[in-house]
Amino acid sequence: MSALSSSDAAALGKVGVLFGGHSAERDVSIMSGTGVLAALQSRGIDAHPFDPALRSIAELAGEKFDRVFIALHGRFGEDGSLQGALEQLGIPYTGSGVMACAIGMDKIYTKMIWLMHGLPTPRYTSITEATDLAAVVAELGLPLIVKPPHEGSTIGITKVSAADELKAAYDIAARFDDVVLAEEFVTGREFTVAMLGKGALARALPIVEIVAPGGNYDYQNKYFTDDVQYFCPAVLDEATAAEMSRLAVDAYRALDCEGWGRIDFLLRASDNKPFLIEANASPGMTGHSLVPMAARALGISYEDLCVEILQSARLKMAKGQGS
Repeated sequence: MSALSSSDAAALGKVGVLFGGHSAERDVSIMSGTGVLAALQSRGIDAHPFDPALRSIAELAGEKFDRVFIALHGRFGEDGSLQGALEQLGIPYTGSGVMACAIGMDKIYTKMIWLMHGLPTPRYTSITEATDLAAVVAELGLPLIVKPPHEGSTIGITKVSAADELKAAYDIAARFDDVVLAEEFVTGREFTVAMLGKGALARALPIVEIVAPGGNYDYQNKYFTDDVQYFCPAVLDEATAAEMSRLAVDAYRALDCEGWGRIDFLLRASDNKPFLIEANASPGMTGHSLVPMAARALGISYEDLCVEILQSARLKMAKGQGS
């Protein structure tokens, strides 16, 4: 992207960068939003911070923002609730719309949509306090993964290697959600594909492989250590890379995502088959984050990436408004 002219920066108007919030990912969101805010301001954009945990959403209207950049993660930021409020307020926003965010935030519904489109994702079942846990083990086998369907950043996730560990794993995930996801464990390499655009114009950025110590890509390793190795573009044969990029685009479109996002994969070791794991409609923008890393592989700077995402901000439901 060429340098943003003063007139182009002015045309974007007064911009709110929303970060912080109430979710379990608040700390990560603050890191993301602080970076985005500085990047936009460095390009001459009239950008201002706004933390929904400290100020009422009603104050957004009073700020008279012309558009907002959503750098919130988790509940009340990327689950469709904030997007619905912005639609009501008539403030254009970055990223996906209400329905895409709501579905993408729910790992169970995401898998249901992908399976309806014939896309590969590990076998799974839902668990509640009334579920026969022995039946879950019989259905999915061991090991398996237990996770809260509405959290990100690996919060509340447990790998279960023995049947007697499943109840404790459920209890951990149930701190966050009443219904918990149990998923077949896929042994293999871990990848992510960053996405930009919408619909027919959606495009996959270079694939990133994630190699964590002991295969443990947890919250601490994601954001607060330098122990994880990242390879971008990932070292893959041409056919596998093309298939993974195609699946990422298909998965992104199936959820009707737009603006930007990220699709996570596991590549099964036994047969090199890619499996879709989850979608992220508001990916991290920290120093360790993967979307900026993928963009850099194409020569797109962090600042230019932030500007491109901001320029895509729009209202998604305007055509459905009454007279």
